[in-house]
Amino acid sequence: MRRIVMFNQVSAEGFFASPDGMLDWVVPEPQLDASAADNLAGADAIIFGRRTYEMFESFWPGAAKDAHAAGAEDPHAPGERSHDMSAIARWINESAKLVFSTTRTDFPWQNSRVLPSFDPAEIEALKAGPGKDIMVFGSGSIVARLTEHGLIDEYQLIVQPVFLGAGRPLIEDAAQRRTLQLLEATPYPSGIVRLRYAPKG
Repeated sequence: MRRIVMFNQVSAEGFFASPDGMLDWVVPEPQLDASAADNLAGADAIIFGRRTYEMFESFWPGAAKDAHAAGAEDPHAPGERSHDMSAIARWINESAKLVFSTTRTDFPWQNSRVLPSFDPAEIEALKAGPGKDIMVFGSGSIVARLTEHGLIDEYQLIVQPVFLGAGRPLIEDAAQRRTLQLLEATPYPSGIVRLRYAPKG
């Protein structure tokens, strides 16, 4: 059975994006990039909402090219791009990309296909099919729907040492309380903490 694993950067007060949707507040952490590059081999697909997909589409295809190519710089550390970032870029470009969208039909980025509606049964079938784990990045509205239907198997929260003051909550309008079990807490030199949770019960 494939798992769905959510991975999101969050501010200290729980926002996953600033009010304008930007992530320029994220603190770079080379050790986290190295860990992510190693662990992504266990997944081969990504679920996106349209807005997050378009943010990824504007950066990651170029990041897989030469370090000096247009669009190849690390968005969190301008002028830099590590070996681990290159590995992450290759994985994202090669992975299957499943995009929930009712407004866009053309998805030329390789291995992309549209899901025009949210159907929990379709996601269950996807999890029961062949393949590795499925990642979810950003995509707050999709994370909320997946959580509502109990479809996320692991939550990875990268807590940043930053208060934004305002922003977009990761999960809004939760229909019910859900208890999580801590799997791992890992601090990094930059002050960020990676928290891994699984649904409890």
